[in-house]
Amino acid sequence: MSFFKKLKETFTKQTDSVTDKFREGLSKTRNSFSGKVNDLVARYRKVDEDFFEELEEILIQADVGFDTVMELIDQLKLEVKRRNISDPAEVQNVISEKLVDIYNAGGNESSKLNIQENALTVILFVGVNGVGKTTTIGKLAHKFISEGKTVLMAAGDTFRAGAIDQLEVWGDRVGATVIKQAEGSDPAAVMFDAIQAAKSRKADILLCDTAGRLQNKVNLMKELEKVKRVIEREIPGAPHEVLLVLDATTGQNALIQAKTFKEATDVTGIVLSKLDGTAKGGIVLAIRNELNIPVKFVGLGEKMDDLQEFDPEKYVYGLFADQVDKTE
Repeated sequence: MSFFKKLKETFTKQTDSVTDKFREGLSKTRNSFSGKVNDLVARYRKVDEDFFEELEEILIQADVGFDTVMELIDQLKLEVKRRNISDPAEVQNVISEKLVDIYNAGGNESSKLNIQENALTVILFVGVNGVGKTTTIGKLAHKFISEGKTVLMAAGDTFRAGAIDQLEVWGDRVGATVIKQAEGSDPAAVMFDAIQAAKSRKADILLCDTAGRLQNKVNLMKELEKVKRVIEREIPGAPHEVLLVLDATTGQNALIQAKTFKEATDVTGIVLSKLDGTAKGGIVLAIRNELNIPVKFVGLGEKMDDLQEFDPEKYVYGLFADQVDKTE
């Protein structure tokens, strides 16, 4: 059975709102990436070295990342040879299959969050200013509250003007209490207060915001390390997740940010915001393959429930939905 046929059987037999979100959220990338692949397939009568060179360029333009593209092209060449494929149209199936394989080969870490049963779960959010960190926290709080959990937020970004107010707006919107101090106060002290509040109220989830910019990178990383130490001291084993929020529209710059934060903190997962706003959604694969960090959530729109758990097969379906739907 072809991979497109498998995807069609999986995702188009029944209406699935989450699958629809991946399809809609990845429309810009699909229109660009799939359109170029379709054009490539239409122009070639056989699969040869020139075909692979053009495909390589298309993948790099989609921000799949140079190292990942080289690996993917090598795998495609081997598979085409193994299956004796000569028709370029058949390569599209193999591309989609290998994209899922490459993502899954990045490591065994689950894309599921490490939620503690019958105990407080602490999730620390890191990332530079402007990537959508506060919005991500608000949307994740909404998700947990809709599941019946009690959620507190810690306003640890005390350095950016308006950051605390922005988090409070989200708290009011979703019904989560925000623990805060005055602007400019010690973020680690905010975390201490928030943990005590979460314990006393028997909260299920504590979502911790952090600063995205201090005077320089060294100061920022030292501040994050201090915050993490306070959390670990008060709750052994916490934070249970350290989620790095990246803006998908910044492409390779997001990959550079991920490398920087990975060096300084134990990042357990990526939240890729604004994936619906870019034609270069291949950055998902670059991050996974080059950093071995799972993408746990993706932002697929502006609505409250448009922050979705990442699923590699739904992602590939979103990239190739038009071709999948035409599959007999």
